[in-house]
Amino acid sequence: MLSFFKSKPFLKDLLAGDYIDIHSHLLPGIDDGANSMAKSMQLVQSFQDLGISQIITTPHISHYVWNNSVATIISKLKETQLALEDNKIQIPIRTAAEYFMDDWFENHFKEEKLLTLKDNYVLVEMSYLNAPVQLYKILFEIQVAGYIPVLAHPERYIFYHKNFAEYEKLKKSGCLFQLNLLSTVGYYGDQVTKTAEQLLKKGMYDFAGTDIHHQNHIKSLNQKIKIESLPALKEIIANNEFFRF
Repeated sequence: MLSFFKSKPFLKDLLAGDYIDIHSHLLPGIDDGANSMAKSMQLVQSFQDLGISQIITTPHISHYVWNNSVATIISKLKETQLALEDNKIQIPIRTAAEYFMDDWFENHFKEEKLLTLKDNYVLVEMSYLNAPVQLYKILFEIQVAGYIPVLAHPERYIFYHKNFAEYEKLKKSGCLFQLNLLSTVGYYGDQVTKTAEQLLKKGMYDFAGTDIHHQNHIKSLNQKIKIESLPALKEIIANNEFFRF
């Protein structure tokens, strides 16, 4: 019997070819991502097998949890690049960082240069429990300092789910949005997927990222997407071409 409904694609099939990933945790032993070089190699090999063309990995910088420095991250990147060469894994990789917006960060970007995705584009995140009290002050000041904030996974901040106007306020404040691709397959729950759908329909996303930490995330890329806004999803995946290096 012929189906009247077109089957949705597997998420991995949308990433093969030219996709450049801008959010992952692949450097070993530096945050809650890969905890060893062997795990790093496995994850990067998986990216290469999927046909992802380039990686900008983004270890956490959160002063009170993952107190990484630019020097530490760059050192880990060089170590990882050498290991990739030894293992004949050829996918290009560079690093930025995912900065946690809090009181420490508010002072940090005024004193030290940030690790950016490209030029002045900086990946930022906030607590999953609540937004920083000074959120809009931080976003304003980071732009005064010459940066463009790219907010990681806005669909995962559940305190905004019943107050959609806050998403619009964030956009008006100059904040760009990065979709976590696993949100489209239901990895974080139905409500997160529903919110991602709403944001896609309204054209509020700018870029996409895998936010890969471990092999369970890799496996979830093999699932079919659950959202209906496929053209919008394809568009923001294509937007990542901006970050080619």
